Amino acid sequence: MRPTFALFALIMALYQNVVPQSPSAMAELWTRGHITNKLPSDVRHRDLLEYLEKLRLAGLKVEQVGLSQLQREIYQIEWGNGPLKVFLWSQMHGDEPTATSALVDLFAILQSNRESEWAGKISSSLTLRAVPMLNPDGADLYQRRNISGIDINRDARSLITPEARLLKKLRDDWQPAIGFNLHNQNSLTTVGNTSKQAAISFLVVFGDEKKTLTPGHERNKKLVAAMYSALNEFIPGHIGRYSDEWTPTAFGDNFSAWGTPVILIETGELHGKSEMFLVKMNFIAILTALKVLADGMENNFDPAVYDTIPPNSSGRLFNFIFRNAALIERSKPQNLIYGDLALVTERRRAGFVRSTVIRRIGDLTNFYALEDYDASGFFITTRYQPLATGSFGELLFYRRDRKINWSSRDLEAEFPPDAVFSLGRWTKGEGLLRKN
Repeated sequence: MRPTFALFALIMALYQNVVPQSPSAMAELWTRGHITNKLPSDVRHRDLLEYLEKLRLAGLKVEQVGLSQLQREIYQIEWGNGPLKVFLWSQMHGDEPTATSALVDLFAILQSNRESEWAGKISSSLTLRAVPMLNPDGADLYQRRNISGIDINRDARSLITPEARLLKKLRDDWQPAIGFNLHNQNSLTTVGNTSKQAAISFLVVFGDEKKTLTPGHERNKKLVAAMYSALNEFIPGHIGRYSDEWTPTAFGDNFSAWGTPVILIETGELHGKSEMFLVKMNFIAILTALKVLADGMENNFDPAVYDTIPPNSSGRLFNFIFRNAALIERSKPQNLIYGDLALVTERRRAGFVRSTVIRRIGDLTNFYALEDYDASGFFITTRYQPLATGSFGELLFYRRDRKINWSSRDLEAEFPPDAVFSLGRWTKGEGLLRKN
């Protein structure tokens, strides 16, 4: 038994050392080692405190570095003792939580593998500091802005908010060489003019309106090329390039201007995949960049790859489209419209009901949907509000060969619909409409 155990131990030790050598191995590393156990959108400040306590118990340096406007503690995690300083921050927008969980998992996995060769190389080459939740007040309300209604990411110059003042101080006092600004983007952002959601988008953030390329920005383009290559193994066609419009009041732009060239990572959504899958994608991207830096391999990646990543686009993708329907506004049934109906889902915590809203009515031939239905054999009317853009997407479906009194005061009771679409799902008649 002893030789067998010794062989097993050797195999495991060797496996531990080679785990992060490929993106698939990094994915396995996250699967086996992540400590986050809630969907990111359901994580509140108190949940982060529980995660941070686990990191402390594992031996990580976790310290309070400031307070929000409502006096919630803001923390910084630190790991490694190398000369290259890397600073990461997340959730400066309270409803953009994916990378918060990814950072917690990143530090947990680095610490649990600290004795391995690969983690030791990162530790001796880099020093990492991260603020996983800069806007705890906004996070608890699941809103973009802080409690005063100010967008922290537009407060880099005025520094009105305590959160913005803290972020600038952390950068100025430490002078990191690289910054990672971690956000979430609209779930219906697409890769170019396609129907594919941009699950992850990158941006090398310049420090001036002229987009002056410095050695730091050139290096960051190479790092994005490395991350792009790694993520292409999992989400090919779903990686975009974020708009590089100069925003003089934004932190990413100003970090770069102040001497810390920034890489922006924006996480979207991917239909059919959970939030945790996107946590894993963030983990793989960031760990890839850290390993490339630690190994001194950034020059192995072509910065021109960055410029080939398709730019983000928006406005042509919806959550749901019902095509070729007979659209009935019950107060004016004589004004029958034959056309298409598009719905979008509002951003909510995973634990909350996600309502839908009518976003567009008419000919949507040149538009896409995550779920696209042929409603050519049906009347569609709304359940509560008028059939108009901005109304809730609570829909009743009736076969066109039925005789319906649309002015009925209790339409559903007197004329039971053939299908009902409510809160983004079929509550009756699922499968009745053919998917395109």
